[in-house]
Amino acid sequence: MKLIDISHTLSNESPVYPGTTEISITKNKTLENDYYNAYVMISGFHVGTHIDIPMHLTEDEKMVKDFPLDDFIGKGILLDVRGENSIVMKTSYEDTVVNDSIVLLYTGFDQHYYEDRYFKQHPTVDSKLTDFLISKKIKMLGMDMPAPDFPPFPCHKALFSNGIYVIENLTNLQNLLEIDNFEVIAFPLKISAEASFARVVCRLTC
Repeated sequence: MKLIDISHTLSNESPVYPGTTEISITKNKTLENDYYNAYVMISGFHVGTHIDIPMHLTEDEKMVKDFPLDDFIGKGILLDVRGENSIVMKTSYEDTVVNDSIVLLYTGFDQHYYEDRYFKQHPTVDSKLTDFLISKKIKMLGMDMPAPDFPPFPCHKALFSNGIYVIENLTNLQNLLEIDNFEVIAFPLKISAEASFARVVCRLTC
């Protein structure tokens, strides 16, 4: 069994969406003074690799803790959409994308993760592709960029209204280009919140 990590490392250098809380990870206990080491983190949940659920942008009241674990694991489908500023529907997707899958968009935009343009100039998902993914009843849509859209977040809202979650800030998707069969495992924290950090990995299958 081989696992491919497609998550960013969380650190004080992790960029955050404009207007949201900066992440702070500090050591507040030491072996010398307290007989143990401990760290404290202050952060919103929309930093680093994370999962958004419907509550984030809709009136849905279910929190991350309320969803079954089965929702966060499934057959992975990689769509190579590098070079597309508007990520559009292609006829080949009709056979590639299957029900209950987790679709990953490989844009290559994670190369700009520490740049201002990462949040301001990322690609967006076209409405026809959004509608198609909804019709396929996928579990989640993941991407190596901060969001599938800009305010007022039409793609987010359409997906959420159909029970589809969003995984943002993925990385290393190029490692999946030659992989035919893999499973995405993206478990969130069991937490009362509208989003959660996630360690997202792909498990290669036969």
